[in-house]
Amino acid sequence: MSILVMGLGNLLMSDDGLGSRVITELERRFVPCEEVSLLDGGTLGLDLLPRLEGIEKLLIIDALEMGAEPGVVFRLEGEEVPRAFANKLSVHQMGLQDLLAVAELQGNLPGVLVVIGAQSALVEMRMELSPKVAAAFEEVIAGVLTELKDWGQPLRAA
Repeated sequence: MSILVMGLGNLLMSDDGLGSRVITELERRFVPCEEVSLLDGGTLGLDLLPRLEGIEKLLIIDALEMGAEPGVVFRLEGEEVPRAFANKLSVHQMGLQDLLAVAELQGNLPGVLVVIGAQSALVEMRMELSPKVAAAFEEVIAGVLTELKDWGQPLRAA
């Protein structure tokens, strides 16, 4: 089994950097098993296409625009994923839609697609997460850990 955990976002744009920050923290605190790869996809969009080849399960971590209270954590799966990125929070989310569409055309779209993220409060030039998204940070990490455990590929403490 091949699993990719991919964080997305721009660290310079406050809450938009959530996915990248979660990957950094996971790398600091945990060691993935051989079947799991952790990737800070930043804002690379279609440049990430080769990373999807051979991936069976894809877990994306990102800040979301779901019309909810800031900091609310969401888990989206399958067909819910493209709809979640229809309300673009950031330019990289347009790139994610393109990435998933091209991967599907090429036959490289993973069979399982899950997004874990938090409703953003603030997307502006700031290096820190907003207080409400920062308060949800550990819940997002817990969601990632639970998903990997449910997939039979738990991370172990570093």
